[in-house]
Amino acid sequence: MHLRSILSALRAWRRRALPLPALLLAAAAAAGPVEVPVVTAVPQPVPVGFELDGVVEPVTQSTVAAQASGRISQFAVKAGQRVRAGQLLAVIDDRESQAGLQRSRAQTAQAEAELRNARAQFQRTRELQAKGFVSKAALDTAETGFKAAQAGHDQAAAGQRQSAIAQEFTRVSAPYDGWVLETLAQTGDLAVPGKPLLTLYAPLPLRAVVQVPASRAAAAREATEVAVRLPDGKGEGRWIRPTLKAMLPAADRVSQTLEWRLELPPEAAAELAPGQQVQVRFAAGAQRRMVVPASAVLRRGELTAVYVASRDRNSFVLKAVRVGADHGAAGVEVLAGLDAADAVALDPVRAGLAGARPALAP
Repeated sequence: MHLRSILSALRAWRRRALPLPALLLAAAAAAGPVEVPVVTAVPQPVPVGFELDGVVEPVTQSTVAAQASGRISQFAVKAGQRVRAGQLLAVIDDRESQAGLQRSRAQTAQAEAELRNARAQFQRTRELQAKGFVSKAALDTAETGFKAAQAGHDQAAAGQRQSAIAQEFTRVSAPYDGWVLETLAQTGDLAVPGKPLLTLYAPLPLRAVVQVPASRAAAAREATEVAVRLPDGKGEGRWIRPTLKAMLPAADRVSQTLEWRLELPPEAAAELAPGQQVQVRFAAGAQRRMVVPASAVLRRGELTAVYVASRDRNSFVLKAVRVGADHGAAGVEVLAGLDAADAVALDPVRAGLAGARPALAP
């Protein structure tokens, strides 16, 4: 019967060129009244508290800076690129450090030769002094020369190690596996020790950071439940509990807020990106509130309303409402516009069709 009605309406549309919306309404009317399930609005216990906006940020984030001076001869990565620990990020002109390393190697070789000579001289003088051919003073002089040569060799070796480290500083590498968040320099820029080159972050773990006003600090500390709502692109999202919670002990002197850091579980991090906005709820106890399922709320521009069954239960009436906090699975809190025992349509789109009526209870 329903298919025949639609085909009949299509033939009428072709003959009379009726508007398509009118065609669909005619087809729906011909198929019989639409029955829409309803739910009775009654106060229910829901957690109470307050919600604040937070921002997702990585727990591990680093600003990689230069440790050597010189022109950047190569910049091997760009923003948004994934890197591995030890991967080359940038190369600084190393001609000066190479010359320093060669100079220190030559000084080390010279010190080694002087040490070998002083050691041999000391051993010969000791043997001669034992046979009585040289004085004790000559032995002391040879020993002093040997110790001085040994100290010179140690100093040269330390200089060579320092030059080698300086040479390594010209090759900037990733300290851990992660993503390049942004680059702060380019090829040809002058690098100096301490100059930032790029920002790197580890994809896991992530945390939500929220600034709690000092006036609500006590309520946040006394909250029995802290939850973070992950956005889903549809305006609803789902609430999850953080694995770790921490509040910084000092308040910001300008904004008068305290920072809360909420580490998120790994499975939630796959749905988020640093810088993304989330909602954080601090709940303390439960109170009875009028709530309806989120799917029952109709939002059209500035209008927020629900369809309520009429008194004779043969049609629906559109009621404008003022909604409050979203309590997740419990539903959306209705602050005004809804009476207790009102039968609210679960599907407001179907309830708005002509001839729609509440479904009879089984």
